[in-house]
Amino acid sequence: MDSIDLEVLKACAQWIADGQPCALVTVVRTWGSSPRPEGATLAIRNDGCVVGSVSGGCIEDDLIARVRREGIRRTLPELVRYGISADEAHRFGLPCGGTIELVIEPLSSTSMVAALLQRLENHELIARRVDLRSGAVTLVPGHAGQAMQLSQHALTTLHGPRWRLLIIGAGQLSRFLAQIAAGMDYHVIVCDPRAEYRIGWNLPGVDVVHAMPDDLVLTMKPDARCAVVALTHDPKLDDLALMEALKSEAFYVGAIGSRINNAKRRERLAQFELNAAQLARLHGPIGLYIGSKTPAEIAISIMAELTAVKNGVALPDAMRVEHAKAAMH
Repeated sequence: MDSIDLEVLKACAQWIADGQPCALVTVVRTWGSSPRPEGATLAIRNDGCVVGSVSGGCIEDDLIARVRREGIRRTLPELVRYGISADEAHRFGLPCGGTIELVIEPLSSTSMVAALLQRLENHELIARRVDLRSGAVTLVPGHAGQAMQLSQHALTTLHGPRWRLLIIGAGQLSRFLAQIAAGMDYHVIVCDPRAEYRIGWNLPGVDVVHAMPDDLVLTMKPDARCAVVALTHDPKLDDLALMEALKSEAFYVGAIGSRINNAKRRERLAQFELNAAQLARLHGPIGLYIGSKTPAEIAISIMAELTAVKNGVALPDAMRVEHAKAAMH
């Protein structure tokens, strides 16, 4: 499954190639509450066809109505603001006090959308700079931690690579977790050297790999946009992979198992010369406590904790499986 960002860019590239007038709409500022975050994008074609979103739907409706009435006549990027007044906020479905600012950029063969997509295919991190006075576009390498920037004269947006999730083990729980993560725009890789577990895997957008998990972790070189989750319950498959993942920059490393098994796992990993800080990065028992029983519910629990860590949310211990179950007993 493509990320929303990629879907928008691919639609733009196709429309440009077909000679269809189109524009790229980017959320550049928000005040108060807003339905979509800064950086959200939408592609709109001359007939009102859209891909992506910049609001809950009301602003899209207005953009579509304007394009159908006037066509795409802009030749230069334009800054547009919605929700300045209470009446506008109500009309466009913005929460009370919400204001959203957009850059609407008419596209052409000089917009370098196809070139951007090609570089994203090579897993590059790219900063796309649009001169708001001339419409000229340049592509330069991006860097970790870089954010979208808007000045009086230019808009710079960051693109790729996608968030990645490595799932160790191809069991039933892994299938549910892979489906949820793929739906959240992760590039999902499922690793299992056991052929009997890989039979029947055919989820779109999910790569199923026959390899030893620790070898794959070393090959992938997990960075700060990568999570690693071990779900086999087999120390022979999980432990070495977890060791390598905990030494990497992966933003989340977790493993399935009970509180007792988790304690034993930490004792084993300590023998691999992992330091206290590295061991402390291991999430286990994995997930948030939501009373989950079925594989589908456990997958939701895991993805909830992973998402909180990704978004920098500090969770109280009472929400974690280990502490919640200890309190119950």
